Amino acid sequence: MQQTPQRTATDPAEFGKVAVLMGGWSAERAVSLVSGQAVLKALQARGVDAHGIDADREISRVLAKGGFDRVFIALHGRGGEDGVIQGALEILGLPYTGSGVMASALGMDKLRTKQIWLGVGLPTPPSRLAANVAELAEAAIALGLPLAVKPSCEGSSIGISRVNDPSQFQSAWERAAACDSPVLVEPWIQGQEYTGGLLQGEALPLIRLETPREFYDYEAKYHANDTRYLCPCGLPEAQEAELRDLVRRAFAAVEGSGWGRVDLMVDTQGRPWLLEVNTVPGMTDHSLVPLAARVAGLSFEDLVWRVLETSLTRTMG
Repeated sequence: MQQTPQRTATDPAEFGKVAVLMGGWSAERAVSLVSGQAVLKALQARGVDAHGIDADREISRVLAKGGFDRVFIALHGRGGEDGVIQGALEILGLPYTGSGVMASALGMDKLRTKQIWLGVGLPTPPSRLAANVAELAEAAIALGLPLAVKPSCEGSSIGISRVNDPSQFQSAWERAAACDSPVLVEPWIQGQEYTGGLLQGEALPLIRLETPREFYDYEAKYHANDTRYLCPCGLPEAQEAELRDLVRRAFAAVEGSGWGRVDLMVDTQGRPWLLEVNTVPGMTDHSLVPLAARVAGLSFEDLVWRVLETSLTRTMG
């Protein structure tokens, strides 16, 4: 799809009155509130007429009455990152940051994202859905152990388990199924974990993630002080360039736009494996896109400004 050239802004008045949506009703509500407050503070520091809104089920009515000109989406998870709020904003005719309805819906659904990647020849681990523990056991026979068992439609590593032996099947399936989502099963890739941020069509420097925990889970992402974020990531320049190009192609395959993040693994043989897309990445003090942007020479305020610029390109009609 041909991309519309990105419009830029030099005067905060060009944005008009901006609603910063945060909170919401997903399992990632607490993280979203922190992201939203950081975004709000940065926009206001740059002179933008920005207003924070803790979104609930009445958010369409609040926005319709609020006289807003555009929306910065800082909502994570279902209801905010899955195309729901994007569809509401389309109806209201309010330009918003980031990806549109389809890309948001696809990015929230790990299974559909993987199916698209496979369809265009991009590397991602094989997977199966498990409707019950018996199907999880069948998946283990087909895919081998260890396995990653996760909700297909959830973020922030919520509900994910690493399964090393059959005694863990029941608890892993129940943990994922409790998220009210189809349960996705895929091989656990042994190797190094990386993440690649995207901003206005460009791939930011890769970050290598290291944690002493079993994997980069919710605790490691948002609370632990011993998680290491290595940027520059330590890869040879040519290899990082190849992976950043893969990140761009993976994001484009689901029609992602504006800004986002793609997570991937590089296995012990040096092969990359795409894991998932995040269309509204975190903006907390532990978040990854702000770190990569900083290495690329952008302050947090610069990053937030440029993300808000992505709403200028969106044509509402």
